[in-house]
Amino acid sequence: MDDRELPVTVAVTRPDGRVEQVRVGTAIRSGDGFTLRLGDLAIGGAAPVRARPAATGSGGMVFPPYGRSAGAPIAGASTRDLEFYAQGSRRSLADPAKSRWHEKERVLLAAIEAEIARQQGGGPTPEADDDAPPHTDDDIPF
Repeated sequence: MDDRELPVTVAVTRPDGRVEQVRVGTAIRSGDGFTLRLGDLAIGGAAPVRARPAATGSGGMVFPPYGRSAGAPIAGASTRDLEFYAQGSRRSLADPAKSRWHEKERVLLAAIEAEIARQQGGGPTPEADDDAPPHTDDDIPF
């Protein structure tokens, strides 16, 4: 790394309370500003996912690994799926026993709510899969 490149880190609070700086990319001097180059990103214990541009409407996020749309992109999802996963996130956020995952759930819920708002603002949306059975509480892994 030369003097034009700077490490980019985020502060991560570990369960034992200590704060660790985790490197997520490199800032490269470009004219009067910087260009940010990010590495592979993952949420929780999930496998690394290539960072996607935020222009996809929800930052390229995907649904968690449960339910009918497990791992599917949030952008363009049916209203039924968006509401199902939003309900699961709200339920997790209301449970103090799950505080370990609250930050991840807040990020997920924000992406889902942003997609709901985007869809309600107009524009084309994918057709709902009306042949699929509705989600139930049995789809949630906790």
